[in-house]
Amino acid sequence: MPMAGSRRLRRTSLDRMCVLLATLFMASPALADAPPPSYKVMGDAIQHSLTGRPGDSEQGRLIVLDRKAGLCLLCHSGPFPEQPLQGNLAPSLTGAADRWSIGQLRLRIVDASRASPGTIMPSYYRTEGLTQVAPAFAGKPILTAEQIEDVVAFLATLRQ
Repeated sequence: MPMAGSRRLRRTSLDRMCVLLATLFMASPALADAPPPSYKVMGDAIQHSLTGRPGDSEQGRLIVLDRKAGLCLLCHSGPFPEQPLQGNLAPSLTGAADRWSIGQLRLRIVDASRASPGTIMPSYYRTEGLTQVAPAFAGKPILTAEQIEDVVAFLATLRQ
């Protein structure tokens, strides 16, 4: 019986986290106005850049650390000693490039649910088939294609 209560408590905490994420994203200036270009998922990856060119890893680091744009550290931790508050709900970003290819990293940011069904990680770029989106944000990605590529470029530098 304690297990059921534990699951219920965890589910309530996850629901609260999702509400917090949605609230923070609604205030995000990064929401793109135009619908995103298409992308092709092959297996467990998106092999080709969304922009046709590599991202800027320095810009990607800024997005990952930005508590209003990427919100990555709300759930993830990583090699960021200057950031005192880091999450523990998701895998550490340390060594991300050792665990996943660039295409796999891209898919996890574009649409984490394709790689991990049931994840609480938001789809930063997918806009279709989402059910809990405020009407003002329907059809708009959280991050632009350029921002996605910047984050991918940065995560690709994170090795053990």
